[in-house]
Amino acid sequence: MKKYFFLLAFLLPFLASGQDSSLGNWLIYIGNKKINQNWNIHNEVQYRNYNAIGDLEQLLLRTGLGYTFNEGNNNLLIGYGFILSENYIDNSDTKTSINEHRIFQQFTSKQNLGIIKINHRYRFEQRFVEEDYKMRFRYFLSLNIPLVKVENDSKHLYLSAYNEIFLNTESSIFDRNRLYGGIGYHLNKNIRLELGYMNQFFETRSRDQINIITFVNF
Repeated sequence: MKKYFFLLAFLLPFLASGQDSSLGNWLIYIGNKKINQNWNIHNEVQYRNYNAIGDLEQLLLRTGLGYTFNEGNNNLLIGYGFILSENYIDNSDTKTSINEHRIFQQFTSKQNLGIIKINHRYRFEQRFVEEDYKMRFRYFLSLNIPLVKVENDSKHLYLSAYNEIFLNTESSIFDRNRLYGGIGYHLNKNIRLELGYMNQFFETRSRDQINIITFVNF
C-alpha cells in the first residue's frame, strides 16, 4: 500500500499543473532538533507555488527555540520567521516582492483519545511587513489517526486533518482559515511523509493547495 502513497505524492504536482491557477502546490519541510530532554530547536522551510512548481508565491523560513515539559506533552517556543512573498499586481502577469520579518511565541499541547493523537497549537505573531507592523493570533487543531495497529514505532500509514484560524488584532479581525486533510506514512520513529489537500479561505475568496510535507526529528 505504501508504494501507492509514494506514486501519488510524485504525480500530484504534475496533475496540478493542468488545473486552474487557483490550485497551487506547497512543498514543506518541518524539522525538530532535540538538544536534551527539555530543549529543542525548530526549523522549517516552505516553498509555496501558484501552480505545480516554478511560479513562486511565497518562500517561508522559520526557526525557534522550544522548551518541553509535562512528560513531553507540552511545548513553549519562541521563534523568528522570514517570508518572501511574490504577489501578482491587479490580475496582471507582473509581480511585486514583499519581505516580512516575523517574531512569534507559541504553546503546543498534545493528547491522546484512544488511537487518535490530538494537537493544539496557540501562536501569537508580531509581523514586520515592509513598513507596516501587524499582530496576529492563530489557533491550530490537528488529528492524526493510524490506519493499522502501531507497535514500537513501526512503519505505518495514517490519516491527518487540521483546521487553523488566523485572527488579526486590528479592525478586520478575521484573516483566514485553513482546512486540511491528508494521508501520511511513517518511515520510522523520526521521519514521516505526508500528502494532503488544503483549502485556504479568506474573507472574500478561497484558494486550494496540494501539500507535500516532510517531518524530521533528529
